Amino acid sequence: MSDIILKAENISKQYRLGTVGSGSLRDDFKRSWARLRGKEDPFLKVGAVNDRSQKSTEDYVWALCDINFEVKQGEVLGIIGKNGAGKSTLLKILSRVTAPTTGVIKSRGRIASLLEVGTGFHHELTGRENIYLNGAILGMTRSEINSKIDEIIDFSGCERYIDTPTKRYSSGMTVRLAFAVAAHLEPEILVVDEVLAVGDAEFQKKAIGKMQDISQGEGRTVLFVSHNMASVRSLCTRVIVLDNGVSVFNGATSDSLRFYIGGEDHGSSLRNRTDRMGSQYLIFSDVKLLNSSGQETNAFYVNDFLRIRLMFETKKRIQKLIINITITDSEDRLLAAFPSDEFGERFKLKSENIILDVPQLSLRPGKYWLNIISFSNTTHPDNAIDIINRVCSFEVLPIKLNLELRSLRYMDAAFIQGSYT
Repeated sequence: MSDIILKAENISKQYRLGTVGSGSLRDDFKRSWARLRGKEDPFLKVGAVNDRSQKSTEDYVWALCDINFEVKQGEVLGIIGKNGAGKSTLLKILSRVTAPTTGVIKSRGRIASLLEVGTGFHHELTGRENIYLNGAILGMTRSEINSKIDEIIDFSGCERYIDTPTKRYSSGMTVRLAFAVAAHLEPEILVVDEVLAVGDAEFQKKAIGKMQDISQGEGRTVLFVSHNMASVRSLCTRVIVLDNGVSVFNGATSDSLRFYIGGEDHGSSLRNRTDRMGSQYLIFSDVKLLNSSGQETNAFYVNDFLRIRLMFETKKRIQKLIINITITDSEDRLLAAFPSDEFGERFKLKSENIILDVPQLSLRPGKYWLNIISFSNTTHPDNAIDIINRVCSFEVLPIKLNLELRSLRYMDAAFIQGSYT
């Protein structure tokens, strides 16, 4: 028996921009009749490429185009790409939420989906009632839910509020409960979209551990979409990279991440970036990196002085602005963080710009990225204002030796080589 548990063949998804439908009842009937007979859609047109940053002159757009892959039992497949690349559309097709325009999905066993926060929840019902409702939607019998309800409640960490209507839950509590139900379904295939970002660090760690147990310990398959490259690296055995609805890379996790990170180019100014999150009552419009001489540059030496100047535009008055500037490496591993509520003395807030001074850039030679996270009043996810990953990149070069060091002949040559190479 083959160990292939999921297979996607020539999957494409086309959407019509603007008006839904063919434009007339007669044309809609022709389309439905052709589908029932297994014929090609008579109104299938050659649409535009799914590039959300460009204004379309076409009526149709291909959200996905000719996607092919196979997933083995027990494999954890990561799906990554920029916002609008088609990741969520692909997962909805795999979960049977929507049908592909062309192509076919072949799978064995039950598929449990966690696509959006609170999907399948009725917010007038209590958490306990929603466990039974969501479990039934996912295919669990009442006896299965009864046997696992204590485990589900314990895993979610919402025991105190389990008999409270979920409309009073925060988004983090809702996703905790939803994930707990899906994880205890014991599906052959678990589909997880970017929902774990809503949870706190403790829950994310617990959820990733649970997915590892599901795949490694129980031999089940996980499809995982995330913008957190560290989670993708630690969890996934293979990764597919999507770009504008097309699969541009399919391979080992390390190779896929290297391809995605090395090829990512936002190609637009910070003000025009569309892949930002938050209320955007304030938006960061530009960033400049300056050296100790005040010159703008993207190349620094080890232990150099770095000044980060952020320009912003306010659309609504904010009482307390909290900013966290982070530095990550080429694989999105967090190396340094400068939260304004802890490093307040280093931040200088002036009219329409913020300055952060880093006296000593203690990083190894290589390429690094700046990221910005901003909140109002508290760092609760609901108070996020403007969050942008990979705002700009900069390079750290090996330390520059002053020629005057040549006169210090008494220094051990091995020590110099070990310290400065």
